[in-house]
Amino acid sequence: MIKIGDVLILESRNDKEVHEYKCKVAEVFPDFIYIDYPVNQKTGKTVFLMNGMQFKASFVGKDGSLYLFDTEVRGKVRDPIPMIMLSYPDEQRLIRVQRRQYVRVEATVDVAIHPLQGEFSPFATMTTDISAGGAAIVLPERGIHIFPGMIVEAWFVLPMKSGEYHYMKVPAKIVRVFQVEGSYVQKASLQFLTISSQDRVLLIRYSFERQLAIRKKAEGLPE
Repeated sequence: MIKIGDVLILESRNDKEVHEYKCKVAEVFPDFIYIDYPVNQKTGKTVFLMNGMQFKASFVGKDGSLYLFDTEVRGKVRDPIPMIMLSYPDEQRLIRVQRRQYVRVEATVDVAIHPLQGEFSPFATMTTDISAGGAAIVLPERGIHIFPGMIVEAWFVLPMKSGEYHYMKVPAKIVRVFQVEGSYVQKASLQFLTISSQDRVLLIRYSFERQLAIRKKAEGLPE
């Protein structure tokens, strides 16, 4: 399932914050994998992991689904390059999140929309909902002429629960332009086209975090 070159996101949590690290799979064996030294998503610096450290890991498979598993640092090697050994479970124990399970959640995220061929002037706006497959955005009151089928570039800023901000550029197709019932507000629905595995993982993780925050708010619990 997991293969050499896959981007792996490692997550550790304590009472105060969440730490996320990005790495790539270097070697794959039946019950363990080797990764290159991870980079802290917030600082951009390489981190050194100690034996016995435990993480939640996630990667995107060739079928486009997100896979989650628990892992532990088992050791380090330097042949032919410095690598870290992680435990890897039987594939039947991987948790799979399929494309159709990409949940669209209410979220106000900063986004800038750029044309591919100068059809309109770039503009900044906000989303009203988002998922790993698309988003809905609020259109400016006047002067923007976009229509279904148009391809644009969407630049997003994702604020994660850990305090990190992730920036991503995603090509998207305008699926629908519509007016919100009972108001003068116009929205557009976007369908994401080509998207990297890393960006898809971030969008899914952001959606999960928003779901949890919304659920806690509804139950009157602290986020």
